[in-house]
Amino acid sequence: MERATISPSLSQNYLLCPSPRALTTRLHSFSTTRNLSPSSCSSSIKLQHSSSNGGTSLTRCNAVLSNSSSSAEVADIDWDNIGFGLKPTDYMYVMKCNLDGEFSKGELQLFGNIEVSPSAGVLNYGQGLFEGMKAYRKQDGKNILLFRPEENANRMRSGAERMCMPAPTIDQFVEAVKATVLANKRWVPPAGKGSLYIRPLLMGTGAVLGLAPAPEYTFLVYVSPVGNYFKEGVAPINLIVESEFHRATPGGTGGVKTIGNYAAVLKAQSIAKSKGYSDVLYLDCVHKRYLEEVSSCNIFIVKDNLISTPEIKGTILPGITRKSIIDVARTQGFKVEERNVTVDELLEADEVFCTGTAVVVSPVGSITHKGKRVSYGEGSFGPVSEKLYTVLTSLQMGLSEDNMNWTLNLS
Repeated sequence: MERATISPSLSQNYLLCPSPRALTTRLHSFSTTRNLSPSSCSSSIKLQHSSSNGGTSLTRCNAVLSNSSSSAEVADIDWDNIGFGLKPTDYMYVMKCNLDGEFSKGELQLFGNIEVSPSAGVLNYGQGLFEGMKAYRKQDGKNILLFRPEENANRMRSGAERMCMPAPTIDQFVEAVKATVLANKRWVPPAGKGSLYIRPLLMGTGAVLGLAPAPEYTFLVYVSPVGNYFKEGVAPINLIVESEFHRATPGGTGGVKTIGNYAAVLKAQSIAKSKGYSDVLYLDCVHKRYLEEVSSCNIFIVKDNLISTPEIKGTILPGITRKSIIDVARTQGFKVEERNVTVDELLEADEVFCTGTAVVVSPVGSITHKGKRVSYGEGSFGPVSEKLYTVLTSLQMGLSEDNMNWTLNLS
């Protein structure tokens, strides 16, 4: 079945949409799960005329991304209880590439399933990467901020080189993200209610039987509105130190955001959660005494106002929030060390916190290691982590002046 596509060079008030008939069918099919119906959307979509594109009827429509203050501009869902999980939105961005590295012109498509060969490289040999980003709606209700998208583009390019994959240029990556966010603008939560999580994927979708790089690749971006990652919200989380399972090894792929890194942590994470812990903190696999990272976020400790975090050396993901927190901390007058950090130092710390796109900054309330539980703080942020959280989130949400030039404004 062919998909209706949308020009990637969309403007705020201009989209190519499915034909009226297809649009009505599509909207009707989602009405029960998305609080979306043809009648609720008719006021925000003005159909002008149809044209044909490869057998798929397309219709121009205005006002889908308009700046008007109509109720259709924000999706009608319970923004106070969105949690952190997939909520299907309207559009995704797709761009393909052969092994020669030349990506075709990307396009927006209606969000939905994709078709790949059973022998696709991503399915058979795990040749895939992903990124995680967020967009925030500013308090004016109209403008939307992206946070350091070029950093995610660079990290994907670095990971692609390690995984023998072509990657989009930085400009292609950023433009794809911008187009996807604008096309799904109504799914960006109101200010203070959460964020729009952005998931760029790079996959070996070409068919391959022998062990080799795939002959074709797909770059895809989809989005979902989200709330807090941990069920505790911004309350402290409880971690257990894992000494048997390991996330990464020297010389492996622990330092790139490849899909296999995350499947590998599910066993230890599931065991930890069944015992009531929030997540797992991994140690290095050689000495089993140096901190590495939590399943999906980096770790920091604070002792006498000195902030320390494990150094990047190939087994730890170079987190963009991690990098940003280090820079923010130094601008606030804190000393930050990137070095080997031992379990003993962790247990003697004044504060412990995690960083990541999903969690932003999450205080750690307790660490359990070999049956010994150590608690931190009084059930909330410590003074250092609270300061860093406030400065970073204020910048991300447009509540303070961006002196770092980290945000990209979409309107």
